[in-house]
Amino acid sequence: MTAPAERRSAGPATVRPAPAESSGGTGEAAAGRLGAGVWTALVVVYVVWGSTYLAIRIAVETMPSFLSAAARFLTAGLLLVGFVAVRHGRAGLRVDLRQLGSAALVGLLLLTGGNGLVVLGETSVPSGLAALLVAAVPLWMVLLTAAGGERPKRAELAGVLLGLVGLAVLSAPAIGGSIAPAGVVAIICATLTWASGSFASKRIRMPGNVFASSAYQMLAGGLGNLLIGLARGEERGLRPGDVSTRSWLALAFLVVFGSLVAFTAYAWLLRSAPLTLVATYAYVNPVVAVLLGWLVLAEPLTGPTLLGGAVVVAGVCLVVSGSRGSGRPWARRSARRSAQESAQG
Repeated sequence: MTAPAERRSAGPATVRPAPAESSGGTGEAAAGRLGAGVWTALVVVYVVWGSTYLAIRIAVETMPSFLSAAARFLTAGLLLVGFVAVRHGRAGLRVDLRQLGSAALVGLLLLTGGNGLVVLGETSVPSGLAALLVAAVPLWMVLLTAAGGERPKRAELAGVLLGLVGLAVLSAPAIGGSIAPAGVVAIICATLTWASGSFASKRIRMPGNVFASSAYQMLAGGLGNLLIGLARGEERGLRPGDVSTRSWLALAFLVVFGSLVAFTAYAWLLRSAPLTLVATYAYVNPVVAVLLGWLVLAEPLTGPTLLGGAVVVAGVCLVVSGSRGSGRPWARRSARRSAQESAQG
């Protein structure tokens, strides 16, 4: 899991928004005119974010859950602060108290409640199953949007219902006792928290620099994970020498590639590609995660996993297809913001 679309992006705009997005057309026509850079960035987001579930599973083999998440996000947050300071100077990090509070709230929801609970869940749940459960985030977003007064389309509602059926199928092994129910519950709660953070980030005043905003979110989320880990007593008996080399490498991968490289690619895609194309990561990541878990960790591809995963992905596809185009209010707002930022260059 990673940071959602921010209210604004930072830095000079090198690529103008696709005309189909800003003018109300469908995303597909614009996607056909996009260059190699967009497709390269998409592959990075597809593969790297899909592989983070595997990396988390390997990290928690010998690392405590919340403390490993704290190390990941505190390290990545500090590195991102340094990047912004070098690129934009102190002005790039300047925020008011309201913006700082908003970033901290979103960081706690996304990276402590969301990612932290995923890490906890993966101590007992296979990485592929965790990714399939997390794929339900867009379904909760539809329900939160509806609660906010925006009427969902029929395709979105159908996608939510279909996705809930898929979640029930995925949860069957936990009900049957073959997988720890607590792990499945933790990950489902993580999806609700992540969706709440994503929903909030679009409606509260966030820092204008997308990288600075993410840095503050990572630092807040990392501190939240640290406090929970200490409250759980995860530091007791913890010795760095007991952590395996592969767990250290997995944590380094999560910091560098999961939290920095992939997010940078995602932030750039938000400015350079149709939103509906960028949103496809939500149903590509689980497929990548399931395949990697099977190939690297020999995680079994059970009937409930394959069937439930296919149903969840189909539901997410319906939600994304139902939201495409500028008919949605959030799509019109996003297109206007992108056009204004590109014009300001």
